[in-house]
Amino acid sequence: MFIFSEKDIRHVVDVNKTALDLIEKGFQKLEQGEVTMPPILRVDIPENNGEVDVKTAYVKGLDTFALKISSGFFDNADKGLPSLSGMMLLFNTETGFTEAVLQDNGYLTDVRTAVAGGMAADHLANKKIKTAGIIGTGTQARYQLRALSMVRDVEEVLVYGRKKERVDVYIKEMEETIGVKVTAAEDPEQVVRNSDVVITTTPAKEPIIQKEWLHPGLHITAMGSDAEEKNEIHPSVLGAVDVLACDSKDQVFRLGEYHHAKDAGVVKETSQIAELGALSLGRAEGRKTEDQITFCDLTGTGVQDTAIAVYAYDSLRDAGKGTLFEE
Repeated sequence: MFIFSEKDIRHVVDVNKTALDLIEKGFQKLEQGEVTMPPILRVDIPENNGEVDVKTAYVKGLDTFALKISSGFFDNADKGLPSLSGMMLLFNTETGFTEAVLQDNGYLTDVRTAVAGGMAADHLANKKIKTAGIIGTGTQARYQLRALSMVRDVEEVLVYGRKKERVDVYIKEMEETIGVKVTAAEDPEQVVRNSDVVITTTPAKEPIIQKEWLHPGLHITAMGSDAEEKNEIHPSVLGAVDVLACDSKDQVFRLGEYHHAKDAGVVKETSQIAELGALSLGRAEGRKTEDQITFCDLTGTGVQDTAIAVYAYDSLRDAGKGTLFEE
């Protein structure tokens, strides 16, 4: 069994076109019925504003599959710590033996989540955009913007965060990273009204984005709501957009934004909702006109974890990284 450190994993995996292509192929396999993906297992630790999720998926034809254990403790920033942590375990699909432990501390989850956001924007946002809006200032606020910049030319960025000092750090970092002007917004409404693409990256439990702020041509990707109680988007928003999309319909009606919109009577499980895999394969229609408003909810899927973990493992072995533990 191999054990790989976060340092080594970061050396071979990044938010880039390769990762985006791998995740897109994973969603295509899911759409084609070549993936076995059970429901998410989650443990909540409410007194510490934390949760631990377990996700997995077997992709037909692969020699290994991942079991991902991911923790999110959202008060960690006040302690000077990252909000996300965890690891991925790789199992042999023929014997069931453990092939590797990827001690990534949530890094691979960050990468696969970000590039799924890039994929959503690539299929749903207008081809030409000027302003990207980011709500939140954490790790995903950074990675999602990087992923968006791979699929669209961004001229400027508006960011909103609750704490000025974190907004200031975000602005400095992202101006250096993507080379465009980043400006602090006074509130989320300013972000939405003045952006062509908006990405929400928070663990909010009360809706942030309101229906009244929508405008023609807008695309929204919501990736923060991956639990029943989380809610970044007011349910009425989903009733007002022209194109609805998600990563997995089986998940979004149990977690995230569609869960709340269903409870509010805005959408039904039979509503026309395009999954990313179907969009990628041309089996579902995305944006048809520049004036349409599009929306995609990302709850995070096990197929993404297996896709990124297998890629990381193969790349690490090729690079001669890791420690081998023999029986």
